[in-house]
Amino acid sequence: MKNLFILLFAFSFSVTGLMAQDLEKDMKNAAKTVSKKSTDAIANSSEILDAVNQIDKLMDEPTIQASKKALITAAEALNQLANEEFKAKTIDATGQYQLVVPNSAVLAFEAFAAAAKIDMKDKDLKYGLQDSENLLNNYAIFAYQEQDYGKAYQNFAASIEAHDLLKSMGQDSRLQEGSLLADQYFFTAVSAYYDNQFELAKPYLLKLYNDDSSEAFVYDALYNVTAEADLDQALIYLSKGREMNPDDTGLLFTEINHYLKLGELDVLIDKLKSAIEKEPDNISVYTTLGSVYDQLHQNAYSEGDTEKATEYYDNAYSWYSQVLDRDADNFDATYSIGALYYNKAASFVDKLNELATDLSPAGMKAYDETKAEMDALFKEALPYFEKADKINSEDRNTLIALREIYARLNMLDKSEKFKARLEALGITN
Repeated sequence: MKNLFILLFAFSFSVTGLMAQDLEKDMKNAAKTVSKKSTDAIANSSEILDAVNQIDKLMDEPTIQASKKALITAAEALNQLANEEFKAKTIDATGQYQLVVPNSAVLAFEAFAAAAKIDMKDKDLKYGLQDSENLLNNYAIFAYQEQDYGKAYQNFAASIEAHDLLKSMGQDSRLQEGSLLADQYFFTAVSAYYDNQFELAKPYLLKLYNDDSSEAFVYDALYNVTAEADLDQALIYLSKGREMNPDDTGLLFTEINHYLKLGELDVLIDKLKSAIEKEPDNISVYTTLGSVYDQLHQNAYSEGDTEKATEYYDNAYSWYSQVLDRDADNFDATYSIGALYYNKAASFVDKLNELATDLSPAGMKAYDETKAEMDALFKEALPYFEKADKINSEDRNTLIALREIYARLNMLDKSEKFKARLEALGITN
């Protein structure tokens, strides 16, 4: 029995060895096909794709993962393919060349990286990795220019890994020169962000943030990827970006939107005025500033501060009017001035209802004066809403305002027409 066990064990060992040899042979043959056919990848695309797919599958085999020779053989073949395709795409005058294996540079690097885990000092590894780093960068640029940001991210990220691996081996990297590494982090972050892979983008953004990057995008993107989970931290990122890029309008508008969401209207005024100084022709900022003053006017009125309410009202009217000076048919500003008058008129309703119960001569006189003042404001609002209706005939708020104003002014035929128009839009209230 003892001898039988030894024979069975030896047989098992022999079969395992043969299987390992078969896998390594398969890898060698697949790599050979890739190398041989890569000089004309388009013509040999079918055979190349089959061989690359086989290499990719074999890379998952423990036997191959433990074979430095098999890994380097595969990596060098994939590097050769990536290089041949790089040349073909670069010299293609039509600009129509489509890579047969767009991820060949990434696959090559992964094979080199796996080999480095076995023997970091292998002489073939240094040169292969340096070639791989260059090819990864080139393929990243191809993908980025074609707005394939997912593939761009994969290649940019792998190029940084190649740099880190080379440095750990004590070897030179192309990214060690000047600002190339910082640029690579930047485009890696941008690619992931544009591909909506925000969690992948964030580590690269944070690296750039901690290194005091001068790129406004870094701070804007960090704000956007952080705001939902931690608004306070997002504001810290944004504030640093504003300090480093005080003239960047993109960051300024992100900051404006931040305070708009929070409803911190007083803070917004200076920021909006700053935005107008930087972009005097951006009339949407004028409209926003008018809206901020309008909200402040309503808040002050509800708190009984009539002096402040009047001040804010006048400012709102002024900023809306400046929009119409630049664009007479601007719907938002036209509607907003109408709404200013309308809301001020509507504020008289409660007072009017109180006076309606006072049937004394003084009370009736006060009622008539208050109603006249209210009606005058509705009349002021009317032409703005009428013009807004001409600009956009399907805006429900404009139609509702016109229906109510005509009813208040006892112009019932016109009020009914706007009621019918609202009903045609499915609005019955």
